[in-house]
Amino acid sequence: MKEYKKILVVINPTTDHQAALHRAIELATKSQAEITAFLSIFDFSYEMTSILSANEREAMRQGVIDQRIAWLNDLISDLKETQVKINTEVVWHNRPFESVINFAIAGNFDLIVKSTHEHDKLKSIIFTPTDWHLMRKAPMPVLMVKEHDWPIEGKILCAINVASEDEDQLNLNTKIINYAQDLARKFSASVHLVNGFPGTPVNLAIELPDFDAKTYNDSVRMQHEERVQKLALSYNIPVENCHVEEGLPEDVIPDLAIQLDAELVILGTIGRTGFSAALIGNTAEHVIDSLQCDLLALKPDGYKSPLED
Repeated sequence: MKEYKKILVVINPTTDHQAALHRAIELATKSQAEITAFLSIFDFSYEMTSILSANEREAMRQGVIDQRIAWLNDLISDLKETQVKINTEVVWHNRPFESVINFAIAGNFDLIVKSTHEHDKLKSIIFTPTDWHLMRKAPMPVLMVKEHDWPIEGKILCAINVASEDEDQLNLNTKIINYAQDLARKFSASVHLVNGFPGTPVNLAIELPDFDAKTYNDSVRMQHEERVQKLALSYNIPVENCHVEEGLPEDVIPDLAIQLDAELVILGTIGRTGFSAALIGNTAEHVIDSLQCDLLALKPDGYKSPLED
């Protein structure tokens, strides 16, 4: 896997406690990487001040930017314990996710790190949060940070899909496990695999009276267990670290993460656009609100962000 050499941290302007920055420092220390603390700000009222000239509005915007630069520099200066190089960048932009992704692409960053929290369910249907945009559209890995620590000898949970023989999906499984094992070496953690499989279709049990639901379920479970264990064996992952559960991934993954007290979940995500993206989302987006630990979302190799078009 590609080493983290340049990490972009999305700063939360509403708090002095920057969980994402602290997590990035942990990663950078293990990888000899440098960090850029990135803050995107915008105030619509400055754009609506029609009595001011364009130059005056620009001066007002720059004044706000300068204030935020000073705040950010003070925040970083308090991190005296770190030897990691931390750069700063403050931009004025009305769409934070676009400014983050464009800056990350232009700067060839290897990883985006951002703190996250539970989103209001209704609002997240109408207004897609920045977190979701980043997971959908950023071509590089995105690490969503919560308040769970990363202790030594922790657990990293890889969400894999063995139901499909599609080459892209198989490659994504490989990428997920490679990232997990690299992080496991750096943090002396153990790697676990999780796979959810669908239960017996209700319509089959209703329409076919002689249908043996238990036998069907056992057969599907066995098939998934064999595939997961075969994959684990190829990466020297112990069989006892393989977890196959009946249910939807968005239910199975958070439940197991809690049972294991995992520090990190790694899964693959594909970009979505249009109406279906707003209403349905994907596994990563459903999982993020249910997790109590960090989430690392990976794109398939060759993925191109719609912002690059």
